[in-house]
Amino acid sequence: MAKNLLIVESPAKAKTIEGYLGKDFLVKSSYGHIRDLKKDDGAIEVDNDFKQHYEIPADKKQVVAELKKLAKEAEMIWLASDEDREGEAIAWHLYDSLGLKESNTKRIVFHEITKPAILKAIENPRTIDYNLVNAQQARRVLDRLVGFELSPVLWKKVKPSLSAGRVQSVAVRLIVDREREINHFTAESAYKIIAIFSTGKAKEIFKAELPQRYANKDEAEQFLKDCIGAGFKVNSLDTKPTKRNPAPPFTTSTLQQEASRKLGFSVSRTMTVAQKLYETGKITYMRTDSVNLSDTAIEAAEREINSAYGNKYHFKRTFKTKSAGAQEAHEAIRPTHFEWHSIDGDASEKRLYELIWKRAIASQMSEAQFEKTTAKINISSRKEDLTANGEVMKFDGFLKVYLESEDEESDAHLEDENNAILPPLSVNQSLELVEMNATERFSRPPARYTEASLVKKLEELGIGRPSTYAPTISTIQNRGYVVREDREGKSRSYGVYTLKNDKIVNATKSEVTGTEKGKLFPTDIGAVVNDFLVEHFKDIVDFNFTASVEKQFDEIANGLKEWTKMLHNFYKPFHTEVEDTLKNAERASGERLLGTDPATGKNVYTRIGKFGPMVQIGEAEDEEKPRYASLLKAQSVETLTLKDALELFKLPFSLEDYDGKEVAVGVGRFGPYVKWGETFISLPKNEDPLTVNQERAIAIIQEKLHTDAPVAQYRNLPVTKGKGRFGPFIKWNDLYINIPVRYNFDNLSQQDIEELIGAKMEKEANRYIQQWESEKIAIENGRWGPFIRFGKQMLKLGKNAATNQKFTAEDLAAISLEDVKKLITEQIPDAFEPKTKKATKKAPAKKAVAKKK
Repeated sequence: MAKNLLIVESPAKAKTIEGYLGKDFLVKSSYGHIRDLKKDDGAIEVDNDFKQHYEIPADKKQVVAELKKLAKEAEMIWLASDEDREGEAIAWHLYDSLGLKESNTKRIVFHEITKPAILKAIENPRTIDYNLVNAQQARRVLDRLVGFELSPVLWKKVKPSLSAGRVQSVAVRLIVDREREINHFTAESAYKIIAIFSTGKAKEIFKAELPQRYANKDEAEQFLKDCIGAGFKVNSLDTKPTKRNPAPPFTTSTLQQEASRKLGFSVSRTMTVAQKLYETGKITYMRTDSVNLSDTAIEAAEREINSAYGNKYHFKRTFKTKSAGAQEAHEAIRPTHFEWHSIDGDASEKRLYELIWKRAIASQMSEAQFEKTTAKINISSRKEDLTANGEVMKFDGFLKVYLESEDEESDAHLEDENNAILPPLSVNQSLELVEMNATERFSRPPARYTEASLVKKLEELGIGRPSTYAPTISTIQNRGYVVREDREGKSRSYGVYTLKNDKIVNATKSEVTGTEKGKLFPTDIGAVVNDFLVEHFKDIVDFNFTASVEKQFDEIANGLKEWTKMLHNFYKPFHTEVEDTLKNAERASGERLLGTDPATGKNVYTRIGKFGPMVQIGEAEDEEKPRYASLLKAQSVETLTLKDALELFKLPFSLEDYDGKEVAVGVGRFGPYVKWGETFISLPKNEDPLTVNQERAIAIIQEKLHTDAPVAQYRNLPVTKGKGRFGPFIKWNDLYINIPVRYNFDNLSQQDIEELIGAKMEKEANRYIQQWESEKIAIENGRWGPFIRFGKQMLKLGKNAATNQKFTAEDLAAISLEDVKKLITEQIPDAFEPKTKKATKKAPAKKAVAKKK
């Protein structure tokens, strides 16, 4: 047995480190946290200075038992979890749960997984930093209390099964506020003047722009009229050198932003890939808000730049972190070996590594040098000058390796003409006008957030920390408060006046505006929850308050504040708000009165209903029951108009029969559809069901028939193909069989089909160990072993009470229904008790299917 037991968080990291240490070290993984707060309300004793009660999850008990055994046998235990607050808390949990002693326990940290770094950490051990532990405990306790107390309020006052978190709620508010800015934005148009000039020599053509814009077409047209027959000459030339400096190395936030812009990665994907790169020793720790590089790294970068590009490309730089709370780590994200320009690994790992390498190496390279020329073009008939900008690169410097992407929220890159190269010009030189355009351009609303720009905003506001950005953004999407999606734009007309050969031509052109790709949109329920929290829990969703909480966590980590006092100051007013809201707040549904229905004179409302966003005509207490309709996917409770709401009541409608079967169009639980006989066919994404006519319905039906046509026969029964929620499949004899990626779905051979069906039949034959169909109970073989299926629920088998061991195959083959029911009752106490009949409201009568005219 090794003298030393070194415990890290992940098995990948353990494998890498074990190769660096000798036979005296045994490296084991804790697989992340080994314990957490208990799931019940008694996990935190608020009145006892927030004392916490922890439990070891079932899936970690074996890990803990093994580590305990190994710790007793080892002479020295080394706790080597990550160096941030989360890692420090894991080290403390290990110390406490394993019953370790201070005399033979050492805490070590390292910023990179390389042999020198690991050996240096072993030489410089320390004890557990309880200030960092307390900061993490304060965050964990506060977030648990907020979640546990806010969620029941939302269940009662908004909708069941909702939940809320501290940082997540602020993130949702940012997205909701931005969406409302966009909805209330009114675009204003102005005319932009651009002229194309020639020096008279072949291919010497360049653009010049009028700095000002004209608010209306008459002024723009008059400007062009005044330029008919005018003379143009170079009024002045200004040439000066400019330079551009590289960006600092990556922090967690800037890596997430740039990986989104350059690679199209989601924030969570970036962190998952970066974690792999760190654990395999390729990059330094990936959760950091520091832009600093160590002296060793700066020297290594210098050697690589001089070797790969030459001495003139090197320029030593040190960067200072602006964030006052930057203490999570000691260094920026960088490669551990600058000589590794690329690495082995999957495509995502290679691409992210190269991005990190380029950014870090560029930070130590020379500035890029340019010569910028600004030419003022005089118009003989007007007092204004046109401006032409040109830029010539004199030395590429860091741009040889890396150019930072611009943020989408900036319009600068849309208008920038500075990268053009001007031909040789001289003052008073006459120019020929090739063409002049006055083009109508529209002001743009604020940009919707991407995952990257949301991270940037949270960081600017001081909300969250490097380790919280990815889970925050994932959580608000998983809860259904925000969706990340693409949306099609709308066509818009714009005017263009063109002066050419002393003639002005007016044209109307069209462009698509408002196209969105990978943007964050609030859902209706997200907006309703946000408004409810803003009204009743101002502090929870207040940007400054949330940032001040983060600062207090920093103060606790630095030993400047007592963590329980901070929690008391937060919790008391918060808990009072919870009690007051439960008692006095009205139920929230986002209800809006849209107007009255011209046909009946009744009010028309839109709101969140039990099954999602809906429209209602009439009042609940009316003698004649209200009529209801679901909103289409692209519609929102906040922006729905009365006209659009009334259109929804045209659904469902009938068309003419096709091939002897009725045809109707409607909207169901899974979206708009065409119904043909008893067959429901979903409409393509973004297609408006109200625009579907007879011709279009027949085309959709025929496409379905073509898709469902048999592609083969097996045992004299047809085989059909399709694509569903879980990917491509084939259907045979009422069996749906998913197609693994190793098969070519578009060109399945007869042999492929027979293999797939055979494997499925074999699996189905081995699925049931025992089955009691009338009771809706079965014992089945699952991916992770046998389990009990009770209705739609999957329950654990537990241990055989007679042997106190796991059930054997023989046990399960012989087990009685009564014994299985006992196992079910242990997990669901009231599983077989008679159900009390609840009073239910009478469902509204179904609408008659109206013929579409």
